[in-house]
Amino acid sequence: MSTSPQQPLEAAVRAALAEVNDPEIKRPITELGMVESVSVDETGVAAIRVLLTVAGCPLKDTINRDVTAAVSRVEGIREVRLDLGVMSAEQRAGLQEQLRGGQAQREIPFAQPGSLTKVYAVASGKGGVGKSSVTVNLALAMAAQGLKVGVVDADIYGHSVPAMLGVADERPTQVEDLIMPVPTPSGVSVISIGMLKPRRDQVVAWRGPMLDRALVQMLADVYWGDLDALLLDLPPGTGDIAISLGQHLPGAEVVVVTTPQEAAAEVAERAGTMASMMHQRVVGVVENMSYLPCPHCGPEHRLEVFGSGGGDRVATTLSQRFGYDVPVLGRIPLDTALREGGDIGRPIVEADPTSVAAEELNRVAGTLTGRGRGLAGMQLGLTPSSRF
Repeated sequence: MSTSPQQPLEAAVRAALAEVNDPEIKRPITELGMVESVSVDETGVAAIRVLLTVAGCPLKDTINRDVTAAVSRVEGIREVRLDLGVMSAEQRAGLQEQLRGGQAQREIPFAQPGSLTKVYAVASGKGGVGKSSVTVNLALAMAAQGLKVGVVDADIYGHSVPAMLGVADERPTQVEDLIMPVPTPSGVSVISIGMLKPRRDQVVAWRGPMLDRALVQMLADVYWGDLDALLLDLPPGTGDIAISLGQHLPGAEVVVVTTPQEAAAEVAERAGTMASMMHQRVVGVVENMSYLPCPHCGPEHRLEVFGSGGGDRVATTLSQRFGYDVPVLGRIPLDTALREGGDIGRPIVEADPTSVAAEELNRVAGTLTGRGRGLAGMQLGLTPSSRF
């Protein structure tokens, strides 16, 4: 049987396509069944048909660009003609089953015994302490270390994370009942209840059961892929979401954010205590708005605008209460660039990486990712027995 002269070229084109990842699912389009057909004529023109997961896929331009660039690099290819189609309902159902690994039931992958993803819940006792800013900057700092990072904006009522990451108006793609997190330019993937609302200005007025269902949806119905770290921006206080998180992700490690003043420290201690009650380990305290570097004397002169000692008080109290060390992970200074970065969707670790605030946030991220998992404060799931 003779071999067509174009077959080696077609094989080379398919090999090139195998290097193209779907920008949302982060897996090769060939592996996902998105490449319907490939042909190369005698003049070196490659005709390729790629199936998008849904009509109007928000990242179809990215797929178009990446496929064209990959195939154009194949020696012997003179032109790339790409046709974009849409998967059928049956094909989407097959893709959903593939992504779920054959699991029909909803389950939270990060709660499974074999999960290697480190889950960090960022909590605070009260609002206005900069918890969301700390969350997004830590996420970007971890991504800059080369980690695959996801963010769940679990602050159902005050969902500000998408805007801080520059994707406030983006909507996730849905494959059947499986949701794709929204990618950001920094490489961090994010999902927020704000992205699931019909309108950005719509008010969320939910109570306990609905809040729990929303949290489970963002954890179980979103295809996160293989993450190194998942950060959850929790609502302030000790309410329904904090309790639900403890029930669904008891292995999550909690970072408590406070500011220096006495009032903030006292309520931050409650947030840490709630985490411990839910058998989660509190791994440290971040003191935000810790001080203002003097604009006249220089950074060596610190103006303690909100007082001092709040972070130390929380860390000391929680250490004594839990019986294990809860350190102060970092002290983030007041910086207008920190606020401006959140407003324009470019967090300070990306927009001004040499600033004191960015360097401190990077150091906190490095401390968190460099830690081993301790057992203190965590539920082991052991049952006492009288047999010896």
